[in-house]
Amino acid sequence: MVEVLVILIITIVLFIWGKFPPDVVALLSLIALYLTGVLTMTETLSGFSNATVIMIAALFIIGEGLSRTGWTALAGQRFVQWAGKSVPKLLVIVTLGASLLSGFVSNTGTVAALLPVTVTAAWNAGTLPSKLLMPVAFGSNTGGLLTLTGTPPNIIASNALVENNFEGFSFFEFSLIGVPLLVISILYFRYLGYRLLPNKKTGNKPADIDQEMHKWIEGFSVGENLYRLRIRSMSPLINTKIADWGFEKNHQVAVMRLKRRHPSPLQQKTPLYVELPDPDTDLRYHDIITVKGEPEAVDNLAVQYSLGVVSTPKEKDSLKEELINQEVGMAEMLITPKSVFVGRTINLGNYLEMFNVQLVGASRNNRPLTGRIKINAGDAFVIRGKWENIEALKSMYENIVISGSPESLSKNVATLNARSYIALGTLVLMIVLLVLKLLPGAIAALICAGIMMLTGCVPITKAYKGISWTSVVMIAGMIPMGLALQKTGVAELAATTLVDALGSIHPTALLAGIFLLTTAFSQTINNSATAVLMAPIAIIAATSLGVSPKPFLITVAISASTAFLTPVGTTTNAMVLSAGGYSFIDYVRVGGPLLFLFFLSTVALVPLIWKF
Repeated sequence: MVEVLVILIITIVLFIWGKFPPDVVALLSLIALYLTGVLTMTETLSGFSNATVIMIAALFIIGEGLSRTGWTALAGQRFVQWAGKSVPKLLVIVTLGASLLSGFVSNTGTVAALLPVTVTAAWNAGTLPSKLLMPVAFGSNTGGLLTLTGTPPNIIASNALVENNFEGFSFFEFSLIGVPLLVISILYFRYLGYRLLPNKKTGNKPADIDQEMHKWIEGFSVGENLYRLRIRSMSPLINTKIADWGFEKNHQVAVMRLKRRHPSPLQQKTPLYVELPDPDTDLRYHDIITVKGEPEAVDNLAVQYSLGVVSTPKEKDSLKEELINQEVGMAEMLITPKSVFVGRTINLGNYLEMFNVQLVGASRNNRPLTGRIKINAGDAFVIRGKWENIEALKSMYENIVISGSPESLSKNVATLNARSYIALGTLVLMIVLLVLKLLPGAIAALICAGIMMLTGCVPITKAYKGISWTSVVMIAGMIPMGLALQKTGVAELAATTLVDALGSIHPTALLAGIFLLTTAFSQTINNSATAVLMAPIAIIAATSLGVSPKPFLITVAISASTAFLTPVGTTTNAMVLSAGGYSFIDYVRVGGPLLFLFFLSTVALVPLIWKF
C-alpha cells in the first residue's frame, strides 16, 4: 500500500513539473509498479490490451478520415461564420457542440471527431487551439451527463440501483442535473475560463489554402491565360481522344480540366468532371474544357475546331473551386541548382508525365513567367495534380523543394466528394453501433476505422500518422495505476473512512464527501473504475442511514465525470493534451474553478431533485 502511494505521489509531481513528456512519466510509473512487486507482468501491461486504448486509437483514425474528406474544414468554416470575429462566441459554440454530441456518442468519439475541427476553427478565427480544446474536452465530459448512455458511470450507477432492488434512472433523467451543469460550464468558459486558458503555441496550424491561392494568383499569375472552351455540335473533336490532336505539341495549348455537360448513358452523375485529362480521355459534344495557353494560340484553336469561348473565373474563390478539390490539389515547387529539371524547356500547362502533375504557374526572381520556359535554378512553379502524386514527386526528386505540406493543404479543402459521404456514413454507423450497443465500443470503432482505410478516406499508409501516440501511450501507461489502487485496498480504505466520518452528521455532508472522494479518484483512475468502486459504497451508506440511494448514485455519476484537474483522469483530457500544448498545471488552473462550481451545484441541486 505504501509503495503505491509513493509511486502515485511521484507520478503526480512529475506530471506537474513537466520536465518529461507525459507518456514517458506514465511508462515510468508503470515500470515502478512492476519493479516494486505491486503488479504482475500481465497486470503491468494490461493497459496496452485495454479495450478503451484500442478504441481511442481507432477513433483517431476516424477523425483523420473526417479531416481528409473535407468535413473538418467545412465545419471549421461554419463555426467561424457563426461566431464572426468573436473568439468567446466560438468557444461557446464548440463547448455546446461537444456537450450535445457527447450525450449520444462516447466522450472519446466526440473529441476525436471535433478535435481537428476545433484546431482548424481556432486558427481560422485568429486564436490558438489551446483557447478552445480544453473546453471541448470538459464540455464532452459534461454532455455525457445529459443521457443514461452518455458516459459509462451513468450506466454503472443505474445498474447498481437495479441490482439492489431499486428503480434505475430513466434515459433522460440525468438531464435534470446535466442541463444546469452544462449551462454552468458554458457560462464559466465564456466569462472566466477563457481568461484562464493558456496561450500555447503549437505546430499544428493547418495550411491556409486561401492564402496560398492568393499568393499564387499574385506571384505566379495562375489565373492568367486560363480559358474555358465548349465543344460545339460541328466540332471535329467530338467522339475523339485528346491524343488524336496533339494540343500541346501542335498548338502550345494544355488541357487542364474537362466538364461533361452530356455524360454517356453509362454515367449516372451529371455534371461529371475529369480533373486531370490524359491522352486517352474522350471528347464529347458540349464538353467544356479548361485550357492554358497564350491568347492567340487559344483563339486559333477555337476557330480551327469550332469551339465556343465560355467565361473563365479570375477571382480567388472561383479559381480554387476550378482547380482544387479533395482529389486534386496544388503546391509550390522550387528548383535547386542540381535538379534534373534545370535546362529543360516546357510549356506551362504541360505534365510531368511520370507523376501526371501539371505546371500551372511559374515565377523567376519574384516575377511571373508565361508561355514556353527554359527552367533555371531558383525558378518556382505552381504544380497541380492528385495530392498523392504531389507527395510522391516530393519524395522522388532530391533536388526539388515542395514548399509547405501538400498533406496539410489537402485537409484544408472544404469541398466534398463521394468519399466525404462515405466518411460521414461511417461516423453515423459508429454512432448507431454505440447507441444501440450492437457491438462492443472497441469493435465498433475498429470496424469503422477499417472502413475509412479500405475506402480510401484515410490512405492505409497514412493511418498511423493520424493517431496521437502520446495520448494513447499515456492512457495505456496509467491504467495499471488505477488497478494498483484497487488491488492494494487504498481506494476502498479511503472510501470507508469517509463514510464513517460523515455519515452521522447529515446526508448532505455525506453527499459532499462522496463527491469529493469520487472526484479525487477520478483524477487518476478511469471514470468507469471509479464509479464501480464508489457505487456500492454509496448504496451501503444510504441504506444504513435509511435514505434513498438515488441522490448518492447520481452524485457518484456526476463526480466520476469531473476529472478536470489532470490530463490523465479521463481519455478526453489526454486526447487534447498535445494538440493544445497543455501542461499539467494548465488543467489545475482552468479545471479547478469549474470543479468547485460543479461541487457547489451538485450539493445544492441534487437533494432538491432527488429527495433523501
